[in-house]
Amino acid sequence: MPSRDVSSLLVANRGEIALRVMKTARAMGLRTLAVYSDADADAPHVLFADDAARLGPGPVAESYLSVEKVLEAARRLGADALHPGYGFLSENASFARAVQDAGLTFVGPPPDAIEIMGDKARAKRHMVQAGVPCVPGYQGEESSDAVLIEAAREVGFPIMVKAAAGGGGRGMRLVRRFEELPQALALARNEAESAFGSGDLIIERAIRSPRHVEIQVMADDHGRTLYLGERDCSVQRRHQKVIEEAPCPALTPELRTRMGAAAVAAAEAVDYRGAGTVEFLLDGDGKFYFLEMNTRLQVEHPVTELVTGLDLVELQLRVARGEPLPLTQEEVRLDGWAMEVRLYAEDPAQDFLPSTGRVALWKAPSGPGVRVDAGIRAGSEVSPFYDAMVAKIMAHGADRDQARRRLLRALQDTALIGLPTNRDFLVACLGEPGFAAGQATTSFLTETFSAASYTAPQPGPIDFALAAAVLRRRAREEAETQALGVHPELLDWSTQGGLEFVHVFEGSEAPQMVRVQSDRSGTETVAVQGTTFRVRVVEVEGSRWRLSCDDRVVQTRVHQGPDALTLVFADKTLAFVSRRAGQPREEAGEGCVRAPMHGKLTSLEAQPGQRVIKGERLGVLEAMKMHFELNAPIDGTVAEIHAEAGAQIAAQSVILEIQPA
Repeated sequence: MPSRDVSSLLVANRGEIALRVMKTARAMGLRTLAVYSDADADAPHVLFADDAARLGPGPVAESYLSVEKVLEAARRLGADALHPGYGFLSENASFARAVQDAGLTFVGPPPDAIEIMGDKARAKRHMVQAGVPCVPGYQGEESSDAVLIEAAREVGFPIMVKAAAGGGGRGMRLVRRFEELPQALALARNEAESAFGSGDLIIERAIRSPRHVEIQVMADDHGRTLYLGERDCSVQRRHQKVIEEAPCPALTPELRTRMGAAAVAAAEAVDYRGAGTVEFLLDGDGKFYFLEMNTRLQVEHPVTELVTGLDLVELQLRVARGEPLPLTQEEVRLDGWAMEVRLYAEDPAQDFLPSTGRVALWKAPSGPGVRVDAGIRAGSEVSPFYDAMVAKIMAHGADRDQARRRLLRALQDTALIGLPTNRDFLVACLGEPGFAAGQATTSFLTETFSAASYTAPQPGPIDFALAAAVLRRRAREEAETQALGVHPELLDWSTQGGLEFVHVFEGSEAPQMVRVQSDRSGTETVAVQGTTFRVRVVEVEGSRWRLSCDDRVVQTRVHQGPDALTLVFADKTLAFVSRRAGQPREEAGEGCVRAPMHGKLTSLEAQPGQRVIKGERLGVLEAMKMHFELNAPIDGTVAEIHAEAGAQIAAQSVILEIQPA
């Protein structure tokens, strides 16, 4: 196979994966090229690249999903190879063909392999022929509701309804009873059409509480296909991975060999080239079933890199140049353990609702065995146009417990302020006894943190005292800059002695009043909920503060924004909104149905005068490639409607109002 010259690489993606690919490419001596939308004009991947080209507005259809615009950017920038990253066009066979037709080297598998594996129905048919174990179900070419309903009767419940095209949890629904099937089909089909441009569906029997285990494969043009160990990706929510690790705690060497051989057979059945991942469900009896193949680099590929010592992007680029893989199967070694968590801009306490906004403070962790792949910086804007993942935090250790503890410590040292994130939730997950023991299955999050039981950490008396002390320190510093000839020790004093300052912090149930009085030594006496604390600022180093509170020394990250003071502790992130004593609280209308975030109102099922009950679905909002149901917050009658189906809705906009019953 003749070698192909690759000297300049366009990464047709954004965020952390674009940065990660470009770093390896630059280390290999390649010229790195980026593309961007208007929403990403100042993004880190654009600033890192040697050159960059604008694609268009923020919406993906007008930028990152436009084949014509991406290829035109490649032509303008002088690229001779293109890496698709993951998501967007990475598993689009037509795009891969267009790249090759344009005379560029596509860093990925052959288009035919993408096409087969990108259609779950065709993929399962190929796997059955190749002898790869598959989950029982229906994957025929006809996927009308009538056919799927009849197939579901034969398969038996519970079942999984899945989009035939694409993955990542889009267009997927668990259906426990027959009565739930028609609505599940409608929602899955709509989401699939929105995400992948195809509403075709398949049905599989739901395997109860399995592990999600995937095998990393790599194939070259010289007849060699390797498996590079496995990853356990069982900790998921909404069928999207949250924590990944390598190796899998449940695999024996014998089972690893069998699953690896099945993954190689799956790749060879479609004449695969480059990096790919064959995903399996593993039940409690050691039986495994083919789930799908991702014909691209995975989000979680770094844990494989950490335990094998291989750079998967470098291998991708070498294979794309026509070089043989530089090792044999016998030379693949697994060293230690690695874990990864995905840091999302989302609110776990609000059913993992994605969040948008500006990153006010970003402090990535460091330490032995720690790696961070991030696509943000302070000042970055997390927009509603793209996936909610903003960074990946990883740790490697000699064994599983060391890797877990290092990752936990790294998370505790992480601060992302400006919008809700899942950091505290991840800290809680890593500390759960079941996860620590390596027992997590795909039902781990549902069983451990159900919507009814998970609540965000709430501030206690000592937290209110620390917040009040920080506010006093900041207020005193501001007063010093404005004082004319007043000694600093006199700023908090009057003719009657030390002044008392009162803060009223908003709470989820009731406001919290905190009284603060300073002495000449800089110690604050803080009274809250009938308890008195003595708080003193010990040290301030950038955003990191150390405070003594009675007999304790507490460390926290501090950020004071225009609306709230945020304190980031090891296990919790707390935002404090204060107001002057006597200032009334602002109440929101209890019958207002608001947009949880910026998005498109895909359907509106309510009419003026309609009687509704609490929890009833009134519409669907599409945002960040997900569909969110808009439900009635109270019983009552629809009084006014302020939006139309098909419209773009800003976050917190009132869509309709309900008059209480």
